[in-house]
Amino acid sequence: MELLFNDLSVHGQFSDLEAFKAALSRVMAIRTRLKQLGFELYCHRNLVNRRVTKNSTMPQAIQALDQDSRRALMGWITRHGPFWEDVQTHSEDDYLECSTYKDGVVTDTAVGEAAYYCLCKGDRRLVSLVPSAWEYSPILVEWHREDKVESVEVHNYWQADLLEARLRGRQPPLESWSDLETTARTRCPGLVFAQDSFGPLAGHPFRPSVADSLLLRLDALHMLKNSFDEHGQRTPDGHRLYQKYFTGDKAWFSDSSAREKHDFRTELTFPNPAQPDWPLFCSWR
Repeated sequence: MELLFNDLSVHGQFSDLEAFKAALSRVMAIRTRLKQLGFELYCHRNLVNRRVTKNSTMPQAIQALDQDSRRALMGWITRHGPFWEDVQTHSEDDYLECSTYKDGVVTDTAVGEAAYYCLCKGDRRLVSLVPSAWEYSPILVEWHREDKVESVEVHNYWQADLLEARLRGRQPPLESWSDLETTARTRCPGLVFAQDSFGPLAGHPFRPSVADSLLLRLDALHMLKNSFDEHGQRTPDGHRLYQKYFTGDKAWFSDSSAREKHDFRTELTFPNPAQPDWPLFCSWR
């Protein structure tokens, strides 16, 4: 399960900056508690552009915070995240609608992303600011696709104690490379791991941030693996994943050059765990 901060819950509703500061303090406390429980609260980089009061934007409101609060908030929403657009599964072409939202369309928002992910991949939930227009759960979202409409209910939390109660029975945080291996093999059943895939990590100090980063990349591979049709062709989701994670300057995965493939063919050839007689030439990294 992953938690996304509901950017739509910042909609200029605060009467003054003091009210916003109080609400922000509550959500930052939630974020801290989530990290202690082994969860991250994903935000969107555009959160910084939301309007806080009728006359104040987020940057103006941030300037009114004390130095420590300002540093913590800016570190989260502008530098460290994590940002859900980095692992976004729906595109601007997907039409996602929430009838209880005044503007209707929730494409390219945390509400839309959580809904799409719940329909297609797994479990993403929302954390909303309070007070806001989003103090209810579940949130019903409709995905309009071609000639049909699919509906999904997205869980939404705005009370810290209720959220913590829901999380306490969940998967504990990763504390070792062994935990990473166990979680990866369970979470990505569509991937085939060599028996010693995680062996090289054993000699290095465990770093939770590195483990989380590896899991995100394995999630991307797992999603791509499951995005092929019966003819072995990439689906629209598969093409989108390929463009997002395998192309461009910020691609997570890149292919070896033609020279490397020629010079290091033996080093890039590995035993096939599923079919020992058919070794695998693996040029991507």
